[in-house]
Amino acid sequence: MQCSWKAVILLALASIAIQYTAIRTLTSKPFQLCPVPSPQNCGLLGGPETESPIEGRAGCDDYPYFSFNVSRKTHIMVLATTRSGSSFVGQLLNQHADIFYLFEPLYHVQTTLIPRLSHSRNAADRRVMLGASRDLLRSLYGCDLYFLESYIKPAPANHTTDKLFRRGASRALCSQPVCDAFGPTDANVEEGECVKKCAALNMTLAADACREKRHVAIKVVRVPEIGDLRALVEDPRLNIKVIQLVRDPRGILSSRIETFRDTYRLWRIWRATGRRPYNLDLSQLTVVCEDFLGSVSTGLSHPHWLKGKYMLVRYEDLSRNPLLKTMEIYDFLGLSMDKSVEEWIQTNTRGSTELSAKHKYGTVRDSAANAESWRLKLSYDMVEYTQATCQKVLHQLGYKAVKSAEELKNMSLSLVQDKTFVPFS
Repeated sequence: MQCSWKAVILLALASIAIQYTAIRTLTSKPFQLCPVPSPQNCGLLGGPETESPIEGRAGCDDYPYFSFNVSRKTHIMVLATTRSGSSFVGQLLNQHADIFYLFEPLYHVQTTLIPRLSHSRNAADRRVMLGASRDLLRSLYGCDLYFLESYIKPAPANHTTDKLFRRGASRALCSQPVCDAFGPTDANVEEGECVKKCAALNMTLAADACREKRHVAIKVVRVPEIGDLRALVEDPRLNIKVIQLVRDPRGILSSRIETFRDTYRLWRIWRATGRRPYNLDLSQLTVVCEDFLGSVSTGLSHPHWLKGKYMLVRYEDLSRNPLLKTMEIYDFLGLSMDKSVEEWIQTNTRGSTELSAKHKYGTVRDSAANAESWRLKLSYDMVEYTQATCQKVLHQLGYKAVKSAEELKNMSLSLVQDKTFVPFS
């Protein structure tokens, strides 16, 4: 049986039509990409479609997870403990024009739910704190600042408050359109000046400012270990990179004794008298070392969920060479350094030790001299006890032990080993 040339052509055209229809049907929905994140779309990443991630409104959740690989934001978490240099690291990020920075918003969670939790070893308390903290962080990375209002006391009226903890530490919250007191050319606004001149914080304006930025950076000192953040780090919608800041526990102890004088009163008595008080709260030291050891051990073991998302930074390395180390941090984040970041480093790492002593929460200091200044403040028996208690983490992080009072005070001998911690990529 022979077919005419007309029949052959008709069959070929019909076949092409069928294939085209099948391809359109199979590929139209599964491969639909989430729009590039912007203030007009992708609600969970900061757009208006999803005012609160926990409400589950329509947004980028409707698309496959892989769609978030397209032009997504990189968000940043500085994971640290108190008096470890985290304010300094936070400001290195705060100076960048494309970063919206928040200074320790979890302070409000702690003071509302479980006061004085920072030294609590109660497992139930910590679970409550961690659950609430993760929920809040997830919302803040989506620029849902209204979620924070639940923890601010007294409660904001009409989404306005003057009680946000350390509002002045955030450049975005001290500049237009959030604050009209300073113009776009005003740089390095002092924290106290911001609090004094800016009106009460309008959370709606703050959320809008957050959405205008390419990245959100948050400093966290109330999460014990990086393993506690796994659910957030693995969430592809957030795209979080973690900078874990560590410091010699002996330096942390010394700084806390000077800063938190009431809480560490018994440690000051030990230092002054040479006798350890029988009722000394040793957990104020052991908690730091246990949390460091657990967190660093997890990070340096390179679990799959931290691949490309974890960088360990020693405060001492940053203090000795702030510009180089900051460049490494920005390289890890995949961001270019603003000139304003370099200028801030030049201004804030050459201050006198007298100035830094007067402003215990400030960042202006002689960074290299400050890194090991604790050696002149702690007694040898306190250092010896700290070394015994924190032996494992001191070794893991490359901090040398001293064996005599003379060696402790000999500042020509550094107690920081040359050790390289390569970001997990």
